[in-house]
Amino acid sequence: MEFLNKIELRGVVGRGDVNSYNNSRVCNFSVVTERSTRDSDGNPVVETTWFNCSVWDSLDNPRFPLEKVVKGAWVEVTGRLRLRRYTTTENEYRYSMDVLAWDVKVLSKEGHDPHMQPQRD
Repeated sequence: MEFLNKIELRGVVGRGDVNSYNNSRVCNFSVVTERSTRDSDGNPVVETTWFNCSVWDSLDNPRFPLEKVVKGAWVEVTGRLRLRRYTTTENEYRYSMDVLAWDVKVLSKEGHDPHMQPQRD
């Protein structure tokens, strides 16, 4: 049996930054997802979850439209989860669960209402 660490997200970009390093570029961005349920009284409840994501790409042969990963854009992200530990300036340990993406699809242009369904270009 093989190990499996895979996550698939569809949501709206909260922020996105593309930077270049050597012969590569990286896009660090956040994605928000929502899940609608009802509480015990039947009232609607929306559960919002934010994910920190990053994807690496080549400058010579780009595979992803990283410049389109901007605030408000609908995206589909496939990747793996990574638990990262870091130390604050007060020497306290903190943890962050990050998504290391291997596939990013931009489903719509920026500026769409996050409550609308994504539209493929």
